[in-house]
Amino acid sequence: MSDAHGKFVWYELLTTDRDAAAGFYGKVIGWSNEPFGNPEIGYHIFKTGNEFKTGNEPIGGVMTMPAEACNEGARPGWIGFIAVDDVDATAKRIGDAGGAVHRAPEDIPDVGRFAIVADPQGAVFALFKGRDCDHPAAPSPGTPGYTGWHELMAGDWETVFPFYADLFGWTKGDAMDMGEMGTYQLFAWKGQPIGGMMTKFKEMPAPYWGFYFNVPDIRKALETVTGTGGQVLNGPMQVPGGSWIIQCQDPQGVMFSLVQPAPM
Repeated sequence: MSDAHGKFVWYELLTTDRDAAAGFYGKVIGWSNEPFGNPEIGYHIFKTGNEFKTGNEPIGGVMTMPAEACNEGARPGWIGFIAVDDVDATAKRIGDAGGAVHRAPEDIPDVGRFAIVADPQGAVFALFKGRDCDHPAAPSPGTPGYTGWHELMAGDWETVFPFYADLFGWTKGDAMDMGEMGTYQLFAWKGQPIGGMMTKFKEMPAPYWGFYFNVPDIRKALETVTGTGGQVLNGPMQVPGGSWIIQCQDPQGVMFSLVQPAPM
């Protein structure tokens, strides 16, 4: 396996208004954005380092959802891309394991190959292999503008964990007893904790992946979210280890989360 296999490497926002969403996240997280590729597609890349001066690295992309997708009932949302050694082989393994391949493997000219898939319980994510095996070096943990945590609200985390472990080599970390909410299971990639998973609440319609983006000041971020048309659904709340989080909804109705990492 390559050094990147099993690592989250990209985050993509499909939304109902690209320009409005890009402006919102620029204010809240400090991202800049710029056009990429075919102008008819209207894809923009998010880059770190606008407000918080933490570099100028691409972290993800944003585009307005095609009208036909909206007409078919697709909802706006974030999707995480996970690096793999072979997109086609991994997509086949997912199908064989009871998951779904929503978009068959295809090439992005001059970029790489990808597929849109789902685990056996329905949580959607993407597979990706770049033209080469090189990926930017990871920034220091907690660097503003980057993704600080990945969270799976699963149909049943205990039965789906082996699926991810087998595909990506993820390993279990600490397990936190959340009382009536159940267990929150941390997981690691190459020994580095990168996220957690738990069984979703009954009122949640379907399993999903969520992402926490790093900010330097959670209370300032909260004020910016609410002051620019978003909503704070939960928090601020301090979590084990000392980080502060809020869970939010952007003006287009997309869920996302922010984290102020604990001091190192």
